[in-house]
Amino acid sequence: MKSSAASDIPGRLDRLPWSGWHWRVVMALGIAWVLDGLEVTLIGSIGSVLERPDTLALSAEQVGWTGSIYIAGAVLGALVFGRLTDRLGRKKLFMITLAVYMLATLATAFSTSFLFLSVCRFITGLGIGGEYAAINSAIDELIPARVRGRVALFINGSFWIGAALGAALSLVMLDARVLGPALGWRACFVLGAVLAVAIVLIRRHVPESPRWLLMHGREEEARRIIDDIEAQVERQHGALAPAAPGLHATGRGTPPLREVFSLLLQDYRMRSLVVLSMMVAQAFVYNAIFFTYALVLTRFFHVPDNRVALYIFPFALGNVLGPFVLGPLFDSLGRRRMISLTYIASGIGLALIGWAFLSDWLSATGLAVCWSAVFFIASAAASSAYLTASEVFPLEMRALAISIFYAIGTGTGGFIAPVLFGWLIDSGDRASVAAGYGLGAALAILAGLLAMRHAVHAERKTLEEVARLG
Repeated sequence: MKSSAASDIPGRLDRLPWSGWHWRVVMALGIAWVLDGLEVTLIGSIGSVLERPDTLALSAEQVGWTGSIYIAGAVLGALVFGRLTDRLGRKKLFMITLAVYMLATLATAFSTSFLFLSVCRFITGLGIGGEYAAINSAIDELIPARVRGRVALFINGSFWIGAALGAALSLVMLDARVLGPALGWRACFVLGAVLAVAIVLIRRHVPESPRWLLMHGREEEARRIIDDIEAQVERQHGALAPAAPGLHATGRGTPPLREVFSLLLQDYRMRSLVVLSMMVAQAFVYNAIFFTYALVLTRFFHVPDNRVALYIFPFALGNVLGPFVLGPLFDSLGRRRMISLTYIASGIGLALIGWAFLSDWLSATGLAVCWSAVFFIASAAASSAYLTASEVFPLEMRALAISIFYAIGTGTGGFIAPVLFGWLIDSGDRASVAAGYGLGAALAILAGLLAMRHAVHAERKTLEEVARLG
């Protein structure tokens, strides 16, 4: 293992003016969350269709299992591909994980049984889980420090663009005047795979992270890439200002797992606690509300099954606009203030909706508007969890750190929250459902309080500065 040395490569990346090259990187890599939103919403929107005898004739329990199996795949994919991303490189893995997603989604369209569908959903999850680690690492290492917060938040919030796209696809393709239920659900997955093919073509032009190359002793290759990036930016903006050298660990490589866990549990234990609380809270709240939203609408507000997707659009709108509007404040007002503010405000909003739901003050439309308002803030909070996980730990273990906290957060929120809320909703008791909302509110507020005290002031700092303790 080599010690830190001076290199101008991080500074050269961080001092670049925003350019068309940055837009291309954001579009090529950020689409991962659109795909995830598309997948999650599709399976939720077509769940009842898969119970029909002219489709797969699944039971309600089997439909529920497809969601859990997808999440299990995402958790495993994050852990496996996250480690490989640190060892083999950002570009190699964000191409591999997208290919896994694309092939599995295409295969889903040809499912003939619950077992076939389950295997496809699990493999699709593997690809999406791997995308989280590879993409968050690459984005943070390529985007200038001064705008890293807003860009990361918007990219993570783009999940809900995919959610709206999934809802729209299901409404159109399942319509009897278009394809109808028997073929429409298959067409939805085919179109998802076609979208992935287009992204593969765009991603070919995104380079490997020069920071990762420098870390693995490949400085000459890193310099060739940064020279090419600068040439593209100069064609748009003219001559660039010189970059000051800074400390960067060159040739260090990927640390063994024992060292990674020692760093997380000892040297970076408060950072780990903050990230863990943020991940668990956002996963619980999102999975509890979103995966059971249709059940609440049909059981308590008597919304017809074929109209449920319409109520996703205002929900998705709030989630998309939140990171876009609030994201710049994470770079100006700072991480600690905005993380604590968004988490605490989200928790309070969730508790108030629980109270209104218990008191039967809301209609289906009123509930949709309330969720849109609360998740305008909660979406920025949830996106900041991924931002924090990706920027507060050293580069050599960054992808694995993202994966570990994603896996824990998704593993708890992804499995416990939908099951818990499904049981509470099935009871038909508003008080029980409101109590579930209260639990989610408490987790969000707790995460906000921890962030208020211990979150890192990472705004406008290089990743190398942020990773240093003290």
